[in-house]
Amino acid sequence: MTTRATRGPRRRTVVALAVVLMVLAAFIFRLVDIQIVHADEHVAQGVNDGNLGTTRTIEGTRGDIVDEHGTVLASSVLVYDAELSPLVIEQVENDPKKKPEIPWSEASERIAQVTGDDGAELRAAVEERLAENPESQYLPFAKGLNTEQYLELRELDLVYLHMKPRSVRVYPNGAVAGSAVGFLNGSGEAQYGIERMQDQCLSATDGEVTYLRGQGGVKIPGSERTTPAVDGGTVQLTIDSDLNWYLQQMIAEEAKKQGAQAGSVTVVEVATGKIRAMAEYPTVDPNDIDSVSQKYWMSQIFADAYEPGSTFKPVTAAMVIDQGAATPLSSVTAPSREVFPNGAVVNDPFYHPVYDYTFAGALIDSSNVSMSKFGAKVSAQSRYDYLQRFGVGDATGVGFPAEQQGLIHDPNTWDNQTLYTTTFGQAFTVTPAQIAGAYQALGNGGLKVPLSLVESCTLADGTVVKPDSPEPEQIVSEQTADQVNRMLENVAVQGGLASAVEVPGYRIGMKTGTAQKPDGKGGYKPGIYFTNMAGIAPIEDPQYVVLVTLDEPTKIRTSAATASAFQKAMTQVLKTYKVAPSSQPMDELLPKFD
Repeated sequence: MTTRATRGPRRRTVVALAVVLMVLAAFIFRLVDIQIVHADEHVAQGVNDGNLGTTRTIEGTRGDIVDEHGTVLASSVLVYDAELSPLVIEQVENDPKKKPEIPWSEASERIAQVTGDDGAELRAAVEERLAENPESQYLPFAKGLNTEQYLELRELDLVYLHMKPRSVRVYPNGAVAGSAVGFLNGSGEAQYGIERMQDQCLSATDGEVTYLRGQGGVKIPGSERTTPAVDGGTVQLTIDSDLNWYLQQMIAEEAKKQGAQAGSVTVVEVATGKIRAMAEYPTVDPNDIDSVSQKYWMSQIFADAYEPGSTFKPVTAAMVIDQGAATPLSSVTAPSREVFPNGAVVNDPFYHPVYDYTFAGALIDSSNVSMSKFGAKVSAQSRYDYLQRFGVGDATGVGFPAEQQGLIHDPNTWDNQTLYTTTFGQAFTVTPAQIAGAYQALGNGGLKVPLSLVESCTLADGTVVKPDSPEPEQIVSEQTADQVNRMLENVAVQGGLASAVEVPGYRIGMKTGTAQKPDGKGGYKPGIYFTNMAGIAPIEDPQYVVLVTLDEPTKIRTSAATASAFQKAMTQVLKTYKVAPSSQPMDELLPKFD
């Protein structure tokens, strides 16, 4: 029988239990709200407060630069910077409960053995740091440790030894195509070459890990949020690094042999406009940029603009023939010095009596007077238009950093002398890349394909991106280009350097150039020249253009200085790409004189 006395306690128990259940339900609801429903908001708030939130950056890896075969020219690797905590060393050495298996006296020797330091000096540095600041927890002592060293030190299991990873740029092939590849500065910013040109493709996007810390710095479970890093893409170049290596060694030897300040070799594939080699001397080693003068940090092939001289006479021939103003067998009367009706004076590079030069003969002997007379058969405006279409005064389209576009003035401003000097490669400037581009058009049936240096960018997700490129342009007719190529072959066979440039088994076409260098006062440096030689092979089925330059050679001051380098370069290019020897005999020689 329930009495009033028994009902009272039971009711109070039920009420108390209900209150407990309500409080427990409230705690559970709040816990769910904090850790599940609004977890992201609370994590973000904790991070923003800066008291509980911890954010750690996950570094992405900068992409590789590789050659046409996949050989790595630039890559990023992890290295480790080691540091000690002097305070912790002192604590563990003086506390028997914390004392490690390896005492500091022995550990310091083992650390030094791995890093190449001196154990005694390391112990002295720790003592000195503690004397300066008994609470010191930071003593850096070794930078740039490799993975093997990192693993050896980690096996020591020392609580006071820390190693922080960082990414560094390395260039496994050193100076091979160094001016093309470029480099980064100390802050990791792209400076020159492909590193800068393709920075958007190569650059990584860093990620981060964020979590909350409880009392004592313990990570709060479930609070971690990760944004993964995205690595940079891989840039594949059109360059053959093995060919580039050979040509760099060769042009360095030839430049030194001729007492030249610098030299370069540019190789272009005729059908595609792809640059297969850009060898330079001196050139920068991206691993040690201070090994050469800053002027050679940039590519001479793209950054040096100069008057090309006679290597542009075939372009004059192309425009005159294309306009129907002359043929390879047309002739003009030419002394070695001519005073033109407008007062302009033109001299040939050597004395000779009055000759009736054919157009082919003018190119073989490189007669400035003859080229002036042939060139004048086409109006100044028309010649200007052709020069522009061949690439004069316009960047190549490669987009190379610090590329010069050269200079040519409006034909309406040409003075009496310029009217003629433009026919033999003076009064305008070009880069070696632009000369190679002009010869590519002549070798390709008059179709100018813009030069290219980058094959593709492969992003981290595997997407392959091809660079944009201007459309090819028909500069002169195929018939015109064929006639000019025949004239170039006659230069190679009948010119004064025929034996020096011969490539056994192959028919080639070539033209020399000896460009005067300005003195900065409106004139030219006496006896100082920039020599170059450009050629195409095999001439009956053009495959490759080779351009060789020497800056201020002193042993031989004419374009003959480049003959040996050109012959070696062309021979190696044809060998590298396994070009079949010429099977068709040369056509009948074109006469030099009428």
